[in-house]
Amino acid sequence: MKTIRIGTRGSPLAVWQAGWVRSRLLALHPQYEAELVKIKTTGDKITDVPLARVGGKGLFVKEIETALLVGRIDLAVHSMKDMPADIPPGLCIGAMPKRENPLDVLISRNGHSFEDLLKGARIGSSSLRRGAQVLHARPDVTVHPLRGNLDTRIRKLETEGLDAIIVAAAGVKRLGLEARITEYLPEAIMLPAIGQGALAIEMRQDDHSTRRLIAPLDHRETRLAVKSERAFLTRLEGGCQVPIAARAKIVGDELEITGLVAEVDGSVVLRQTVTGHVDQPEKLGVELANRLLKKGGREILENILGRAMQDVAT
Repeated sequence: MKTIRIGTRGSPLAVWQAGWVRSRLLALHPQYEAELVKIKTTGDKITDVPLARVGGKGLFVKEIETALLVGRIDLAVHSMKDMPADIPPGLCIGAMPKRENPLDVLISRNGHSFEDLLKGARIGSSSLRRGAQVLHARPDVTVHPLRGNLDTRIRKLETEGLDAIIVAAAGVKRLGLEARITEYLPEAIMLPAIGQGALAIEMRQDDHSTRRLIAPLDHRETRLAVKSERAFLTRLEGGCQVPIAARAKIVGDELEITGLVAEVDGSVVLRQTVTGHVDQPEKLGVELANRLLKKGGREILENILGRAMQDVAT
């Protein structure tokens, strides 16, 4: 029996996600065996520094992609929002299963909703995207960097004296922790990260046998929506250093994508929506990015990246 080797990070959420893919593959192909290969990434090793200062999203996938390229594993399962805009030559995203809820959720210590949090409340967040939107909606609270696996971040709600944390709904649901959710944050307050809630099954581009195995796991609507969001991200040349967000939705033959570019302190938040035919997801993502760039997004990006360069120099 051929064994399918599935690469994954070792966090509880990553292992759950890879295990879910494994179970689906075995149900589809009972003549195969499948094993999880846990790989520690740079992002897992550096847990006390904000991602924006240490290299961004690629820190969670680089070592796994290397293992895929050299043939140590046959495929890799990632959270789509951890995937950089550029994928290494020789690799591709072979399938995107149906997306989980892409929203962010608030988990508060005393059961307070986002609007009911007291002035000066301490909110833990792992991304500039969340922090900027929090400060735009509630400039009276403070945002504190929060790193670590999902279970670690929930634990820090108590141990670090935070009043609330903001995390992705998808991870909370997948780990069976829905009872901890205080509130699902609407997109009007918290637009999600690109690809949030979706999984990426990455493979070698020329591995046609693996492509056939995972093809039934691909979900058309998810792929189209995420393609549009990632085209938006690529056009903006964005990463963890810049507060960028996007959410694409498909209704019938129409695809609607809303995007956001913001100053880190939330003082300026630019937001726009475009709609078009579902067969042009990437074109719509690029169009949205161009509109935001013309609206003032270019200046925001240049200012933020300029400050980042100065920080590195000093």
